[in-house]
Amino acid sequence: MIPADEALQRLIEGNRRFVDGETRNDAQANPALRESLKDGQAPFAAVLGCADSRVPVEAVFDQTLGDLFVVRVAGHVPTPAPVGSLEFAAHKFGTRLIVVLGHACCGAVQAALDPTPHALSPELDAIVSAIRTSLAGEADSGAKAPEAQLERAVRTHVRATVEALRHHPGLAGLIADDGLRVVGAEYALDSGEVTFLDER
Repeated sequence: MIPADEALQRLIEGNRRFVDGETRNDAQANPALRESLKDGQAPFAAVLGCADSRVPVEAVFDQTLGDLFVVRVAGHVPTPAPVGSLEFAAHKFGTRLIVVLGHACCGAVQAALDPTPHALSPELDAIVSAIRTSLAGEADSGAKAPEAQLERAVRTHVRATVEALRHHPGLAGLIADDGLRVVGAEYALDSGEVTFLDER
């Protein structure tokens, strides 16, 4: 079991390599690694990220097969299936770091900010409604420009998701007694840099 602080440092270092164009992992070209993982896994971190095609989690953190337990859903909403998946990683594999990874220009967050929402299917509406709940008051928060409002809303939603996970019954005990950490982060589409938010 890798402690949360060590896992976080691995992600920070991997993202630095990614930003600098010095990545070292090429999972698809490593048959020996694939063979070594066929009987089990021990991911050192779990990531709840958005399904946006511009944010491939393993690439962003320069990690390879078996390193990360990745759960992706539009807007990284903490609905039962994603949260249950994170619980599985923490309980089954001993993963002691969960990262909620939001990103700039998130379309799902933008949809939640829309004052005149369009008709959505029940499935899409569930995602947007969950994000809208985490942004309560954001639409009237006094942003001077839509871009600034979206930027702040992305971070607000990341922080709300982190708090939801920290207080979830399936994770709270591991946080209190067994070294599990849940942290928030934001990915910049232009630079590729991941900024970790409100570390404590």
